[in-house]
Amino acid sequence: MPYDRDLLLFGAKRHAVLGLDEIQQYGIDSYQDQDYVSIYGLRPPQAHAMGVRMLGRTAVECTRDDLAEAIASDVAALANRCASTSRLVVDPFAGSGNTIFWLLRKLEGARAVAFENDPLVYDVSSKNLALLNLPLRLECIDFPLGLEHVRAAPGELVVAFIAPPWGRALDVRLGLDLRRTEPPVVSIVKEFVRRFDGNPMLFAIQVHERVEPESLTDLVSHFDAFEHKVYELNRAGQNHGALIGCVGWSP
Repeated sequence: MPYDRDLLLFGAKRHAVLGLDEIQQYGIDSYQDQDYVSIYGLRPPQAHAMGVRMLGRTAVECTRDDLAEAIASDVAALANRCASTSRLVVDPFAGSGNTIFWLLRKLEGARAVAFENDPLVYDVSSKNLALLNLPLRLECIDFPLGLEHVRAAPGELVVAFIAPPWGRALDVRLGLDLRRTEPPVVSIVKEFVRRFDGNPMLFAIQVHERVEPESLTDLVSHFDAFEHKVYELNRAGQNHGALIGCVGWSP
């Protein structure tokens, strides 16, 4: 039985806490790399020894170190071109919290809040993140409700990392349909714009190397400026990227 996306995301291992051997087997079976699922700057053996644990679905859905650091570096480079020097980072679908870990490393002095509505994922990730001593508040709540309690200072740059569950939105032939993520990406962007109206905003949206064209065109129409990045970290067809968009300002 291969340790692949179907088993860990849709199968019997979805809500199971994986052993170190299972995390490494997923990396081997899916990416020919036993250290593929490295998070918090730690290879799987280091993370496991530290007490970090992971559910099956999180092993698939997490933004691993190589990708998270690349996204965070590009976000920080663009954020540094904004006049605001105060940054609030918000992750509405925290999962492992690895991307917000890297964003806080790259955005010096930023504060952060993250939401995770799956109680099992929240329980595991909150314990993991507690080991890292981050300036981060993680809440177990649906993000629209959570956002109502988040306050941005006047003029503060709101940095939103958006990576909702892809589920069946990723088609191996057509790519990622941003209208079929759970929830659709555009609806998330609109919710943030409504909530933080008047603040400059920077969205970092994790995408696949192939994105369904109409869904991409629809999304970028909501930005004042954007950059589309693809990170060639895996073999062709397995790479991810980021769509980084500005609202309320332009670099």
